[in-house]
Parts: sequence; structure tokens; C-alpha cells
Amino acid sequence: MTARPLIGVTVSRKSGWRVFPLMRLAVWLAGGRALRWQTGYRTVDLDSVDGVVIGGGDDIAPTLYGGELRVGVRLDPARDALEQAILRGAFDRGLPVLGICRGSQMLNVVLGGTLHQDAYGVYEDSRYVRTVLPRKRVQIDDETLLARSAKASCLYVNALHSQAVDVLGDGLRVAARDEGGMVQAIERMTDPFALGVQWHPEHLVYRRAHRRLFRSLVAAARAGRTAAGSDAQLDAAREEARQDDARGWG
Repeated sequence: MTARPLIGVTVSRKSGWRVFPLMRLAVWLAGGRALRWQTGYRTVDLDSVDGVVIGGGDDIAPTLYGGELRVGVRLDPARDALEQAILRGAFDRGLPVLGICRGSQMLNVVLGGTLHQDAYGVYEDSRYVRTVLPRKRVQIDDETLLARSAKASCLYVNALHSQAVDVLGDGLRVAARDEGGMVQAIERMTDPFALGVQWHPEHLVYRRAHRRLFRSLVAAARAGRTAAGSDAQLDAAREEARQDDARGWG
């Protein structure tokens, strides 16, 4: 039996103890194994993993994308530095990446993009919710990796964020927005696989569409082991979605 792909997962030092078990379950259900990374916990070895998840947590320091420091915003500079290094190393190695909430924002920033520090102040028509329950509706653009992976044109998602993508990073496109126009998902248009979602699918593994995001990542990670490597990941994610239809379950 082929070994399950190993996925490195970053979490916060403060909340990792309760978030990582959810990530581990989501990755396992998708056919992979998860390895916990956080500042001060273990040495990160990108050569030992087949893919990466950048998880949620505190806001990203605005100094990383030309923003202004504000009073009362929770920051974690050590984690910022760790995740920047992980993403750059993952890009260099052609590893597939799934960014979740803060992780989606960090994906955008590392690729040269910027963020809205107070996203709901910019998108006043976006419904403000702060819950792990799927109470927010997002519209997915047609012909995107996200649409194929989730097999949906819209999703109900949770929301725990205050920042959101402003200017897109290099090679990225918007994959989904909420009803007020705020960016809710981004993705890379070419291999290797990179998808960022503003919500927390690890809290929604009881819903098939959200489990499928992890299945796409694991499929891309498995493809990365082949001779074609990073050039076969998007095709592998698409094929996983097609086979998921044939299986009839997520």
C-alpha cells in the first residue's frame, strides 16, 4: 500500500492544541498524515513533507505589506517569520499549499500582494459574522480550481477574520467572494497547487464540500511524488474531484 502523503500544518502556539486535532482529522480523512508545526515546537523540515497547510490565527503584521500598525491588533511576529520561510521554501520545492484564513492571507502577502487591515470597514455590504458555524454565503467563480474541488457554485462558510485580500499576489486569481464583494478565496493559476480560503474548513469536515479541499491538497501532494512532480498537481486535483463523483462520497 502506498504511504499516505505527509502534510506539514502550521498552527498558533496559543490555539494549536485545539486546532491541530481538527486539521489532523481533516488531512487523515483526505488520505494524508498531518505533522504539527508551530514556533518553538519542532524544527521545520520541508524536505520531509509532501505538502503544506498554513493555518489560521492572529493577524499578519501590516509592515509585511506596507500597512500601518494599529493599537489593539494581535500580532505574532515569530509566526509571521516562520510561515514566510515555510511558504518560500514550499514554492522553491514545488510543494502544494493550502492556506486557511490567516494562511490564505499569508500566501497572498508572500507572493507580493496586500491586505485590507479592516476588511469590513472597506466592504460595508459584507455580512459581519464571527462564528465557526457555516453562516456566511460565498459565491465561487466558474472554471476555478475551487469550483472543481468543492463541486459547488456557492458555499456556506464560517468566518473568524478581520483582514482580507486587497491587491493580489503574483500568479494568483480570485476564486470566491462573499455577497458584499470581499475576497473569500484565492488560487494559483498554474502548477504547483496553491489554494487559499478565508474560512476554516477544518471546522466543517462534516460537510462534503469542505472535506474535498483537503482531498485536493492530498491528491496534489501525491502527484508531487511522481516523475512529473510539481507540474502534475492541478491535473491530479482535478482527477481527484472527478473520481469523487464516481465514488459518490467525499
